[in-house]
Amino acid sequence: MTLQQLRYVTTIANIGSISEAAKRLFVSQPSLTKAIKELEKEMGITIFDRTNKGITVSKDGERFLGYARQVLEQATLLEEQYKSNKGGKKQFSVSTQHYSFAVSAFIDFINQSDVDSYDFSLRETQTYEIIDDVAHMKSEIGLLYYNDFNRPVLEKLIHTNELTFTELFTAHPHIFIGKTHPLANKDVVSMDELEEYPYISFEQGDHNSFYFSEEIFSTVVRPKHIRVRDRASLFSLLLGLNGYTVSSGVIDKEVNGENIISVPLAEEGLMHIGYITNNKMQRSRLGQVYIQALEQYVGNYGRHIQLPEDKK
Repeated sequence: MTLQQLRYVTTIANIGSISEAAKRLFVSQPSLTKAIKELEKEMGITIFDRTNKGITVSKDGERFLGYARQVLEQATLLEEQYKSNKGGKKQFSVSTQHYSFAVSAFIDFINQSDVDSYDFSLRETQTYEIIDDVAHMKSEIGLLYYNDFNRPVLEKLIHTNELTFTELFTAHPHIFIGKTHPLANKDVVSMDELEEYPYISFEQGDHNSFYFSEEIFSTVVRPKHIRVRDRASLFSLLLGLNGYTVSSGVIDKEVNGENIISVPLAEEGLMHIGYITNNKMQRSRLGQVYIQALEQYVGNYGRHIQLPEDKK
């Protein structure tokens, strides 16, 4: 078994295609296929299940890939510690709920990371997938929130997958709306006032339960409800339909644009927003830089978040 083989299998798993992985790795497809088969034979497992529709990671493969990513991360740490040059393309991945501060911190992270060649990923995705990505070391860091309602379910998943949640900040509930929305000039908005407007939320796929919702108060029944998968669609619907979504109140105009504003919601509740990491994976230098960028960004911005009682 070689580090090169481990890089091969992790790249294939991330891309989901041997042919595309071969292009990314600059090797021929037959050579890549041969290397994987040799690794599977040596390890005595099937890493990838092959069908007419392509390949998928097997159950044994998921476990193997978790260890493979850990070995590659440790190899990177050794190189960073003892090599005098910066050689090699650096890899780093973050999985997150749809937070503009995560994007802003990612920009700062790249500007501060001091690497000449890199292959970074910022995955805005579903809550369950964030936990799964970090558990299987597809991402080093995952960003999400918990509150009193979803905490028992998320904490159980986090504990079962040997992860740790570190809180960045807490926030009272706000709504995101367009700046021309009829309620845009209100100091505080109530649920009753929102009833006539479309509610926009992020759908959670196969795990579309209240506990995995990105929005607090997910159990409230709304007469008009639209689910989307990406932030651009959500913002377009907020503006085009006078819709709203429930959020933490942290908004970055450079990322979200000037037309989206945040207004406190007159409901009791507290969002604990933070990041998860894998206990079996030592934090990389790049991971530390990103966390520092997160802490700096929310530290500077958090002081400006107004709570409902501040605006009454």
